[in-house]
Amino acid sequence: MPPIHIPSLDIGDRIEDTFLVLEIETRSLESGDPYTFLKLGNSTGALSTEPFWPARQHEIAGVHRGHPVQLVGEVASYKQKKQIKVKSIRVIPRESVDLTQLLPTVGPVERYWETVDGWRNAIEKPRLKRVLDLFFEDDDFRRQFEQCPASIRGHHARLGGLLQHTTEVAAIARAVARASGADLDVVLAGVLLHDIGKLESYGWNGIFEYTRAGSLLGHVAIGALMLDRRLDEEEDPPCTDEEREVLLHLILSHHGKLEFGSPVSPMTLEAEALHWADNASAKTASLTDVLADPENFPEGPVSKPSWQLDRRRVYQQSCDWGSVDPEG
Repeated sequence: MPPIHIPSLDIGDRIEDTFLVLEIETRSLESGDPYTFLKLGNSTGALSTEPFWPARQHEIAGVHRGHPVQLVGEVASYKQKKQIKVKSIRVIPRESVDLTQLLPTVGPVERYWETVDGWRNAIEKPRLKRVLDLFFEDDDFRRQFEQCPASIRGHHARLGGLLQHTTEVAAIARAVARASGADLDVVLAGVLLHDIGKLESYGWNGIFEYTRAGSLLGHVAIGALMLDRRLDEEEDPPCTDEEREVLLHLILSHHGKLEFGSPVSPMTLEAEALHWADNASAKTASLTDVLADPENFPEGPVSKPSWQLDRRRVYQQSCDWGSVDPEG
């Protein structure tokens, strides 16, 4: 059975389904007694529970973030926000559920691979192609790459999100490269390599979370280390020392500034094109997510400030510009 479609739930709907515990928030009453909210989700979205007051704390003893739970309840409303009124909840074994049904996902990824591999196979520079093949002809790498989210809770935070994001960045960067005269092959190589560090920075077995290396080093530094390590494993170097440093620079500079996580700023035309394409994909995806969530618009077409967009508000426009309704 497919998971229940959370965005379509209405007040009063009965719920009996499996969810993933995404967040647990415990607060205290003036007496010091705790009360707890659970944020539950599946591949379609997320919804918070009503508070478990002190007298009900025993019902969620042993429930932790990342646990799959079987829940019975109904949709209620509090301050014009939907929440789950829980009648019963129990933890179930992780091996008894398909986690891809409980985590947000981009869906089938074949269309992304077809596009990316088509661009990659058209690269004309043999040494550049050999470097990329070290990763993208490796089955284990591809399997991880097509599952990895592009972020933990920001843009493209879905199974397959990294591959989707990479495809978007490549499409944008290729257009910028053509317009600016940048080397199209080098730009594409930078796109394909710029986020490989996320494979070692993120975990997605149950919930999206940072690994120890991801917390201590960050995906930008890890990506450069992964490229350096892989090139060192080759007896016959697939590229020159200068070419290696150019590729490392693309990875290390793609966030643009030190305060955004890059140890160096872009110094080549190709690095500049990559940086802005990466930023465009991330920001437009975040804005799309904000627009799609009704809870961001409690008082009309102007949203609450969004952390995903640096505390900016967004406007939910309803103009039709004189277009004709095809069903009208």
